Amino acid sequence: MTQRQIAPLACAATLVVAGLGAAAPSAAGPAVHRVKPGESIQKALDAARPGDTVVLSPGTYRESVTVTTPGLTLRGSGVFPTVLVPGGTKGGACAGAGHGICVTGTEGRPVERVTVRSLTLRGFAKNGLWASRTDRLRVQGVTAEKNGNWGIAQERSVRSVLSGNTARDNGDAGLFVSNTTDTEQGAVDTGGTVISGNRMSGNRIGLTVRRLRNLTVDRNEATGNCAGLFVVGDESTPRAGAMSLRRNHLHDNNKYCPKTPRLPFLQGSGLVLTGAEETLVTGNRVEDNRGTSPLSGGIVLFKSFVGALNERNEIRDNVVLRNGAADLAVRDTGGGNTFRGNTCGVSEPAGMC
Repeated sequence: MTQRQIAPLACAATLVVAGLGAAAPSAAGPAVHRVKPGESIQKALDAARPGDTVVLSPGTYRESVTVTTPGLTLRGSGVFPTVLVPGGTKGGACAGAGHGICVTGTEGRPVERVTVRSLTLRGFAKNGLWASRTDRLRVQGVTAEKNGNWGIAQERSVRSVLSGNTARDNGDAGLFVSNTTDTEQGAVDTGGTVISGNRMSGNRIGLTVRRLRNLTVDRNEATGNCAGLFVVGDESTPRAGAMSLRRNHLHDNNKYCPKTPRLPFLQGSGLVLTGAEETLVTGNRVEDNRGTSPLSGGIVLFKSFVGALNERNEIRDNVVLRNGAADLAVRDTGGGNTFRGNTCGVSEPAGMC
């Protein structure tokens, strides 16, 4: 080989080496913190920086934890279960109050882009997962079971994605999303929160959406609860609504739950709107929900506990069959609600099927 031929090859070799060096991960890049049963999850969370991932090995952790770092991922490691149960150390005041995992920001600085996935949260006195003041929170593949209040819950949060979760046998709602839980105020625009592909069973209510606007509830299944899906509004301004409830399967929600100060006893409710406006209910299957509560039925419009009416909601192209006293029921006097293209057997008043 001549010297003239060697020179370009040397140059090419230099470029390849330089390219490999540029692709190498930076020492300052995201880190992975691994935790084993018996080690502290909270210690790993406190050490993590924005963008890092905390991975929990399979096993049982007797711990409650708080996440306040933006861009953080907390997840289980794979096929074998990773379970958090009460006991041991507690991460901050929120977790110490009886929650499993708390994701919390502040009024001036919501915690952004946190992901929690592939975990089981079991037996906490309050909520399995509690989120407050978050932006773009993702909760995926989480099982929340046998918690005293809500399975997975959030307030004061926007642009969330809650998908592929299982919530069963919790004291109140399996999934709960709300504007606030400690004050009375108008509905909050969620900026497009999506609740999709979740399964809720054995709870008081499968999913409660309270005083919110601009969100999508899509392709969820609720069965074996006292009620499948509740949209709760009132007379506050702005009112709850402007949301899409579509392609959900709400069936056999026939568990009995006693009355509360705000609601009569629950049994056999598929989808209930109370005090909502401008909500689209379409493409749902609502079947075999049977009971004798004032809220029983397939798709039910009922005035809120403070008397606010449902107005300008569109209920179309749903399959609503074999439900309690009625498949479609309008039990308030709100105006502008429309029903069309639904497959149903009995309506209240008659004539909507």
